[in-house]
Amino acid sequence: MKKPTVVSLFAGAGGMDLGFKQAGFDIVWANDFDKDCVITYRKNLGNHIVLGDIKDVKSEDIPNNPDVVIGGFPCQGFSINNKKRSMEDERNHLYKEMLRIIKDKQPKYFVAENVKGILSLEKGKVIELIVNDFKKIGYDVDYQLLTASDFGVPQNRQRVFIIGNRIGKENPYPEITHYNPNLKKNQQMTLDNPNLKPYVTAKEVLSHLANRRISYDPQKNGKGYIYNHIARTNVADTFWGRKYKVNQHDICDYLKEARNKSEWSTQKIDEYFGYRHTAGHWFRKDNNSGSIPNPEDWWELKKLLKFDDKYDKAVTTLEEKTITFEQSLRIANWDTPSDTITATGTEIHPNKKRRISVREAAILQTFPDNFIFEGALGSMYKQIGNAVPVFLAKLVAREIKKNL
Repeated sequence: MKKPTVVSLFAGAGGMDLGFKQAGFDIVWANDFDKDCVITYRKNLGNHIVLGDIKDVKSEDIPNNPDVVIGGFPCQGFSINNKKRSMEDERNHLYKEMLRIIKDKQPKYFVAENVKGILSLEKGKVIELIVNDFKKIGYDVDYQLLTASDFGVPQNRQRVFIIGNRIGKENPYPEITHYNPNLKKNQQMTLDNPNLKPYVTAKEVLSHLANRRISYDPQKNGKGYIYNHIARTNVADTFWGRKYKVNQHDICDYLKEARNKSEWSTQKIDEYFGYRHTAGHWFRKDNNSGSIPNPEDWWELKKLLKFDDKYDKAVTTLEEKTITFEQSLRIANWDTPSDTITATGTEIHPNKKRRISVREAAILQTFPDNFIFEGALGSMYKQIGNAVPVFLAKLVAREIKKNL
């Protein structure tokens, strides 16, 4: 039988595409604007990917009648790590390019993946807008927040999967297969479903690489090779911090006294700086939720409130400090699923000798060992961190294939 076909938008290095391919789909066309991603994709998945900005791609240049259109439209504008996320971020509207192509190509199903933060953006208005836009072009649409570790992926990655179809079928999602044995409330799940398995831990999938040397060159491993086992070796970063110790409660009392003598309310100060509730924390010391203005804000605040020089030196003198292991950008969990793999490759290996390697990050994203990444080290980390876990994509694809 002919395999069902897929058109892939915002394909990246091909995590979602590979999952669909493993589930029995034929990827007939793909697109991404990142050169390194396209080089990696071609090396592993084929030459059907087109390099370029999706906004410049005409619908007629894309194959007709695909069964499914998939895509993880850019998430930087939506991410909960982006404190300035907003509907006004132009990257948030790239889903409309996906909408355009789906409207023109009329696939039976579409799958769109994005970060958890999309659910809370503008108090839920963004996800509502996206769902309604797809409904307007004739699709029944659902979305769910899936945790990758619930499905056997050794990573606690949470992503939103938006699925729509126009053929009167349900929008299927895979059933949970794994549980967290460390949570008592989850242990009850095994009584209801004895087929559930414990979470897959980072140690289970990475321990064979823990003490192997890192190298840009492929390393012989039995009858095969280990590729991309290269990592950053800086396990201590630096940051700019205050040189002198300063008590936030003292600063709070000092600033409140100055504010009370002025004509400035906390709300007006917030509006002046263009913040939302940030200034309020400068005048708050309850529940340890208060904060101290950064040097730039301190000098600007001084213009408004006209306070003296008492704390100027303590608040505004910075020095470069070293981040210790305890303060570090996460150390990868070992006896549990890993924390979410990021696009920056910042996770420190539990051996504290290096960052996790490109290959280790790829394993946590369930890429197969023979999937080879191309580009500079930072680019490879980025390709992996932005990808959909291959196995999770495969499970989603399987459910859709049943309906097709």
